[in-house]
Amino acid sequence: MSTLAHTMMTAARSADSGLAGPGELDRYPYAEGPVGDRVGAPSWESADPELGRVGRRAAGSRGRGLHGQLVQQLGQMIVSGDLGADRPLVPEEIGQRFEVSRTVVRESLRVLEAKGLVSARPNVGTRVRPVSDWNLLDPDIIEWRAFGPQRDDQRRELSELRWTIEPLAARLAAGHGREDVQQRLADMVEIMGHALAQGDALTFSRADAEFHSLLIQVAGNRMLEHLSGIVSAALQVSGGPVTGCDRPNEASLAHHARIVDALAAADGAAAEAAMRQLLMVHLEVERVVPAPREH
Repeated sequence: MSTLAHTMMTAARSADSGLAGPGELDRYPYAEGPVGDRVGAPSWESADPELGRVGRRAAGSRGRGLHGQLVQQLGQMIVSGDLGADRPLVPEEIGQRFEVSRTVVRESLRVLEAKGLVSARPNVGTRVRPVSDWNLLDPDIIEWRAFGPQRDDQRRELSELRWTIEPLAARLAAGHGREDVQQRLADMVEIMGHALAQGDALTFSRADAEFHSLLIQVAGNRMLEHLSGIVSAALQVSGGPVTGCDRPNEASLAHHARIVDALAAADGAAAEAAMRQLLMVHLEVERVVPAPREH
């Protein structure tokens, strides 16, 4: 296997540390007195008992350390509805429940606020915000919704959005003729082929995600490029409505190769058609997003 393929298997994904800036920790003040008598505070007793101590569950957290884990767990609880809209989140209670420091709690709430999940206001405190305020394009929220009670809606919406984004991106990319990117796309197809032959689904999925991200980036549309995280998140979500990218197989690989060939030929129509065929590899997708009619 090539060095590039080996890199795809071993490279770690970088992540924003999410550390709070000067003065930001004071946005989530701790109470001076006891907190046991607070009215309307959420009950943590119904929460997953495995969440009792943050340090026990690092898997799946995008951030690093306790801060990233707490963001993951609180985010999942909010998105799942365990912590409903307008529920107060008292920092000291969170710290006691998850056995983390004040700094960890404050940093985590700051990240959740940036995602639109909570709001912190003077004399009001920190509260969970309604779904209409959430940043539904945030990769973390996409993931949390995809594995929670809203999984079916999230996967359907992702499939619909991909049908809007990716065929257009493929058509636009064919007009930009960047040989370096086209070679990189061809490399990803080669890696996917090796991975398919070896039954290595993880390497296949990583190369697949890189392929689709590159394709959107080379389309030359900054707004489309901004949406590339949605496609990456969609490729990480399994189950529900699926596309040809969700299950490694020969048909999926062949359509990826056709896209590369169409880009090399600067044939936008062929690139778009190949992308639509890729997204339709599995018949059940037709029930989610019907193929557009030809005019």
